[in-house]
Amino acid sequence: MNRTLMVVLLGSLSSSTFAADNHCLAGKYDAYVDASLQWYQDLTDLTTTQYPQLKDVSEWFLSGRQHHFELSREAVRYYLEHDPSKVATEQSVEGWLKLEQVDIKRLANRDDQLGQLAKITYQDRQSTPHADNYELRSAFADLLSHPATIDKALQTYNQSINQLEKIECQ
Repeated sequence: MNRTLMVVLLGSLSSSTFAADNHCLAGKYDAYVDASLQWYQDLTDLTTTQYPQLKDVSEWFLSGRQHHFELSREAVRYYLEHDPSKVATEQSVEGWLKLEQVDIKRLANRDDQLGQLAKITYQDRQSTPHADNYELRSAFADLLSHPATIDKALQTYNQSINQLEKIECQ
């Protein structure tokens, strides 16, 4: 009886530790997604300030980035719980999840939140690019070649990444 009780107690401790670790890891990835989305928001804001004619394509681009990152957020949460081998937490947070187009297509067949996000992202990737996509990419290249223009946004992003890298999950 005592041996059985010890096994049950040890098992519950390790599963609660695992759940706490998954919660911490998911929170760390959330911080990465939030920082990335803020970076893209700042980048598109800077772009439309300098190139107001690119407002529509900037919104299109930002929407695609939001879909991509929200899918990644949900996928990391799912895989941490159901298949941790798909989340490379030993790497820097930017490299934790690699979703190929085939993975997204497979996930799009699911009937849950993860499936809905995968469908949207898959459709984004299959759709025809915005007519002004090249102009937007050129504007991004121009902005990124002038460090002073993007300094504040880049500093904010780097500070966020530095903060989340300090998070140590047990």
